[in-house]
Amino acid sequence: MSTSEPPSPSSPPPSQPPPPRSIRRVLRLWFGFSDPVGRRPYLITGVSLMVLKYLLEAGLVFAVTGKSWSPITYLNPIMSLRLAELRDAPTWLYVLLATSTLPFMWIGASMSVRRAVDAGGSAWLGMGFMIPILNLPTMLALAAVPSKAGATWTPQPTTVFRSPGAQPRIPLQIDTGLKAALLGVAAAVTVGLSMMFLSVYGLGLYGVTLFFITPLVMGVVSAFLFNRPHPRPLGNTILVALASTFIAGAGMLLLALEGIICLAMAFPIAVFIAILGALIGRAVAVQTRTPLRHTAAMMLALPGIAGAEAQVTTVPLHEVQTAIEIDAPPEAVWPNVIGFSELPRPAEWVFRTGIAYPTRARIEGEGVGAVRHCEFTTGPFVEPITAWEPPRRLAFDVAAQPPAMKEWSPFQHVHPPHLDGSLRSRRGEFRLIPLPGGRTRLEGSTWYELSMAPTLYWKVWSDDVLHRIHHRVLQHVKRLSEERARAASSDT
Repeated sequence: MSTSEPPSPSSPPPSQPPPPRSIRRVLRLWFGFSDPVGRRPYLITGVSLMVLKYLLEAGLVFAVTGKSWSPITYLNPIMSLRLAELRDAPTWLYVLLATSTLPFMWIGASMSVRRAVDAGGSAWLGMGFMIPILNLPTMLALAAVPSKAGATWTPQPTTVFRSPGAQPRIPLQIDTGLKAALLGVAAAVTVGLSMMFLSVYGLGLYGVTLFFITPLVMGVVSAFLFNRPHPRPLGNTILVALASTFIAGAGMLLLALEGIICLAMAFPIAVFIAILGALIGRAVAVQTRTPLRHTAAMMLALPGIAGAEAQVTTVPLHEVQTAIEIDAPPEAVWPNVIGFSELPRPAEWVFRTGIAYPTRARIEGEGVGAVRHCEFTTGPFVEPITAWEPPRRLAFDVAAQPPAMKEWSPFQHVHPPHLDGSLRSRRGEFRLIPLPGGRTRLEGSTWYELSMAPTLYWKVWSDDVLHRIHHRVLQHVKRLSEERARAASSDT
């Protein structure tokens, strides 16, 4: 028997041992901003995480779609071409892929900025990691350049920055940071509004530069200028970045560049990315003496990035399919597919926001070459028939379509360019599949192009809206068809 006494009931439970020092060091290197990053840890981390991310995503894609995602496809810098392999994948897969990317994005961004400083360059060179076309070249360059003697990533003294040779200035005894905050917000809002005009009205592009890189730079610039005189609290820094995002959005609304609904849809991604940028901008201001001219150069590079994106952007075709089962044979369903009477007002909240929804459909003629008109609240879809196989299949192209929605705005008429084609239907199809017991499976498909980036985000919205539109039409066809079948049955 052991002679040791049992622990006293009043004694505290043994504390959990801290994680091994090596694990803490790796976590601090990956997710923190305090440690410098040399070439060797950057290379090892980059290769390891890239392989891990590829294996995770390729395995997930194969498990869900049965398709192999080759390394060449995975490394394609043009996101639209990469996602073309997933055009038929369920929406939740896009959400999962986007969510799984976030920790890798943070590790890559924080380490690339620190590695750029360690290599003797400007911290903003590491921001190339966040630009799709420059992502891989940036990583290769930073992994190749050796550390530079004298290059440091260390906290700077909390003194006021001044130009070389200038006389020391006595800092204010009470510094609320208001001037620095206003300067950061003003610079960030200028970036946001300028890129909105250039990208949308100059290049006709709702791309990655506008929706991803621009809010990132807005967060970086606002936080950098706010913390440049001396370090500010992290919470205040994030508030400055959020204020910049809010004010830029309000400016787009008041200048009639955008409506409330589209701004609300873009807001979640803009806020998240702006906060990410604020963390980077604050770290660079606190840990380095990056000059203002480097920051200005980063801001001025945005138009060139947008122009390059406009030259390489392609728009893949996506399919959304919705199905319903009807207690009626295909012969009773077919007449309600080619044309249907007035639909009741929708109960779904999404259609009360101004998003267009179908109200009725009619057809002119019969067979291939006939023209179907599906009327929405914003106008008609003109649909020339390309396949007429009663009562099994009806297919059509989309020759013309109305705006996707009517925007909410303080102004009576606001019509952002994205309403005229950022989400464009190309063709559609109904398939009537006979089931046992005189029933029918009715499938409706729409093939559409989405020219808004990042596709992983906007496709979630567009797929959901199209499913709701499909469901509204299919439920109406089901109701009409079952009424017809019951009437025919009672007559006999």
